[in-house]
Amino acid sequence: MTVRRVSLPKDLSLVTSVGEEETTSRPVSLVWDAVEALYRSGAHPAISICVRHKGRVVLHRAIGHARGNEPQPRPGEIKVLASYDTPFCAFSISKSITAILIHWLDEQNFLRLDDLVVDYLPEFGRFGKHRITIRHILTHRAGLPSVTGHNDPDLLLLPGRILELLAESKPAWVPGRRQGYHAITGGFILGAIAERVTGKDLREVIRDAIAKPLGLRWFNYGVPRQDVDKVAESALTGIAMPPGAAHLVKRALGVSFERAVSLSNDPRFLATVVPSGNVVTTAGDLGTFFEMLLRDGQFEGKRILDPKTVHRALAESAYLEADLTLIFPVRYGLGLMLGAKHLSLFGPDTPHAFGHYGFVNSMGWADPDRELSVGFLTSGKPIALGLREHFFFLKAMAQVFPREHRKRG
Repeated sequence: MTVRRVSLPKDLSLVTSVGEEETTSRPVSLVWDAVEALYRSGAHPAISICVRHKGRVVLHRAIGHARGNEPQPRPGEIKVLASYDTPFCAFSISKSITAILIHWLDEQNFLRLDDLVVDYLPEFGRFGKHRITIRHILTHRAGLPSVTGHNDPDLLLLPGRILELLAESKPAWVPGRRQGYHAITGGFILGAIAERVTGKDLREVIRDAIAKPLGLRWFNYGVPRQDVDKVAESALTGIAMPPGAAHLVKRALGVSFERAVSLSNDPRFLATVVPSGNVVTTAGDLGTFFEMLLRDGQFEGKRILDPKTVHRALAESAYLEADLTLIFPVRYGLGLMLGAKHLSLFGPDTPHAFGHYGFVNSMGWADPDRELSVGFLTSGKPIALGLREHFFFLKAMAQVFPREHRKRG
């Protein structure tokens, strides 16, 4: 069986970039050792991480190459080292960001979460979709987990067409009855609603509501055309995807896993707006966003969200319910994934953690019990490669930053 791995230097210090870090009594070197082990697995050309503990940046580094270190590099490709301030595509972490944007719009009285989608998108009113609420979209219960009835492999580059197809679709189940991860669809619906109620382009909305107040350099849907080459390049690694898993991925994304990786490097994808999947950011800026949520909507004395808005966003909507798209149980808030005591996406013993994953194992999350916020971005898109090392990374995080108290009830 062929395994696609990125090439590794003997001396990892040659491909490591270190930002400003505050000293700490905790052995954060154990976390970095785990990151290096994940890099050595060959699953990722680049990894970038920013960890805040009790408000202090204790780890801010990157390792590897942002461009030119794919398992099958293109002829003439030049290797470019990744830096701690290299922007990455956050993929599905974007869902949590778009969700918070919707919560902000509710706070600003532009909409209400229990409003019907047809109140803002009248064209959505057919085939029983007139019952779908904004809350259904946020909680993956709208019955629209995928875009059906299309043959265009570049559909992700056509947001207007996606909305047309969704308006013509029948829900796969009665809205609200079941949970099925909306990998692509929900974001386009929420983004269209945000633009309708504000009269602004979605990039303007996120800039004014979140990025500008937090002082974030890279934190928006896609990038200007001239900045496409600055974004870390995605790489297909690991083994060939088994047929059953390949079917699930295509059902969720509308394209094959391989095609999704290829599209993610397409300048058209990186320069457009995909609310569910193409926020471009750095690990530091992503960590700042989750630190703000950890601090109940406040960051360094600046109020971004009302505490009640944050608490509502983290209110549990599903307790380890079997997800019809992902096939495994996930706890959800209103737009964010939630941790759990035992079976958790954020590592062991994380019952109050919250955040989101992005296209395999990029992550943004916070854990109130540890006063911890993390931006963790990877450029590899591995199939079965690096899973053990990723688990040990999460285990190291739990070990170095044990639960100290419960911040919220």
